[in-house]
Amino acid sequence: MPFAAAARGPEPRRIAIVTTDTTALPNIEEYLAASFDVRLLEHWSRIAPLMSETTLDAIILDLDMQGASPVEALQWMAKLRGVSQDLVFIAVTRIRDRELRLKAAQVPVDEFFFAPVDFRELHIVLDRALEKRAMEIEKRRVSEQISGRYSFCDLIGGSEAMRRVYDAILRVANSDTSVVIRGESGTGKELVARSIVASGPRRDKPFVSLNCAALPDTLIESELFGHEKGAFTGAHAARPGQIECAHTGTLFLDEIGTLGLELQSKLLRVLEDRTVQRLGGRTSKRVDFRLLTATNDKLEELVRAGRFREDLYYRIHVVPIFIPPLRERRDDIPLLADHFLRIYCAANRVPLKRLDPDAIEILEEYPWHGNVRELENLAQRLVLMVERPVITPKDLPQQVLYLSTARQESLLIPEGGIDFDEEMSRIEVAYLEAALRRSGGKKVAAAALLHIKPQKIKYLCRKYKIRAE
Repeated sequence: MPFAAAARGPEPRRIAIVTTDTTALPNIEEYLAASFDVRLLEHWSRIAPLMSETTLDAIILDLDMQGASPVEALQWMAKLRGVSQDLVFIAVTRIRDRELRLKAAQVPVDEFFFAPVDFRELHIVLDRALEKRAMEIEKRRVSEQISGRYSFCDLIGGSEAMRRVYDAILRVANSDTSVVIRGESGTGKELVARSIVASGPRRDKPFVSLNCAALPDTLIESELFGHEKGAFTGAHAARPGQIECAHTGTLFLDEIGTLGLELQSKLLRVLEDRTVQRLGGRTSKRVDFRLLTATNDKLEELVRAGRFREDLYYRIHVVPIFIPPLRERRDDIPLLADHFLRIYCAANRVPLKRLDPDAIEILEEYPWHGNVRELENLAQRLVLMVERPVITPKDLPQQVLYLSTARQESLLIPEGGIDFDEEMSRIEVAYLEAALRRSGGKKVAAAALLHIKPQKIKYLCRKYKIRAE
């Protein structure tokens, strides 16, 4: 049963709500039907016929009202997930059973709600889940489109600098050698780590990522090594650390240069013995993991300053991979910009936008201190703020225009050229009038401000017919 059509605008996303709970109808009508094309079904058996007639973006399934156990409903969801990976699944139940939630995670269900449902929250969560899925779909499509020529795994770029990175990834992927990924902030160091894993034998094993700069040493220690119950105040239950969670897989430590010396010593011991001991524990557990690290620090300077252990440096710095900053791979900027525009246009459900040649030229000359992350943020901003399908230089932020040689040249000399004498006269008049205003109309004082002789300022006033004392 479809509800009234959603408000005008982009074609509304289609969702199916499978429930027999009639008390939910007013909330569905009020909070969902205005934004989505809602189809209400009484049983999951009606989903397949509906999908043969139209494309669905999401399914909200009431697990308790299908005439079967919630587990059976989840099993049906798992089968449907196998048919369509792009559907967003939301499960609703009144049973507060931890095992049920774990089974839902295995489907996997994108979101899990306990009844009674707050439909305002459901609307927000559903909208975000659909936007995220749209980005994933567009990213996958673009990656497939440029695969082989301009990309490697999730990395985008066809420049010589990036091809060297791809080659390094392939050379280390099949080994267990420790790799340190080095580069400025925003260059995509974690993407390189994930590409190494995706290209190697541990691709289907756990990938555990921890940003060492995001937590203080006291929390990182527990996060890395885990703890036993009662190890410290608040440790109400035993918990494995990230090193244990990475067993058989890969541990990625980002910003490793920020670790304190004491934690560096403990990490070194784990790498040497391949065992880990939880905080408050008395026994060690053997772990099998590959260590990948990343940093934007100059580790060699940290070693000389005594802030990074030399023995740990040599342990992790077996194979360094250097990620070039964006300003050293300018040929990739148009490709990356188009990639991000496609992703965020799809995520925000707006028509595809593109950059005109002048705008691309300006972006290629910008220094990009924030690297690929800064370019991605700019693309997201342009998608939201520019209504036209073509993005021109005037749509770019002022700081980008200010640092662009091309933009400065276009401001100085437009395509049609200029009358040089007329421009020089205009500039002379502007400076002359400004100096006279500053000096209260006194020619001698104005001449001093402009660092010219009083006779010259008198001549200029006569030339341009400006009255002054």
